[in-house]
Amino acid sequence: MNHRFLTGFAALGCVLFASCTPFNEQQTKRPAQKPAQKTATAAEQQKVQEQRDLMKQKEELTKKDDLVNPAPVTPADTTAQTTPPTQAPTPPVEEKRAEYKFANKVPGKDGFVFSPYNNKVVDVRDIPSGTLVQDPTYTGAGKGYFRVP
Repeated sequence: MNHRFLTGFAALGCVLFASCTPFNEQQTKRPAQKPAQKTATAAEQQKVQEQRDLMKQKEELTKKDDLVNPAPVTPADTTAQTTPPTQAPTPPVEEKRAEYKFANKVPGKDGFVFSPYNNKVVDVRDIPSGTLVQDPTYTGAGKGYFRVP
């Protein structure tokens, strides 16, 4: 009878121990095999090279033809060049740069700033002022960039 209790407690202890240890999922997963990349055969490579050569020859012929036979200038073209255009030329559109937020300095700690996204402290020692930095503590969908004050 004493032997049965001991065996039961041992089995119960093993079950409890097994249920408390973490399960490692990496051991059960097998690495996925990548499909082999298709490489072009010598015949396919030769066809591609021939097509490229033909295109180069066509381009050279059109360039030579343009040099030998330039497009004739019609009288309508000469009047268009002498009269001013009716519309004012549009100024070139400047690309709008994204405005990034500036971080706030941590009082009493040089080289540390508060992130403008989540107010966590970020170490920016040895980074010049005005530099664009990515917030390592930002967990949003985009990347949290800010400028060093």
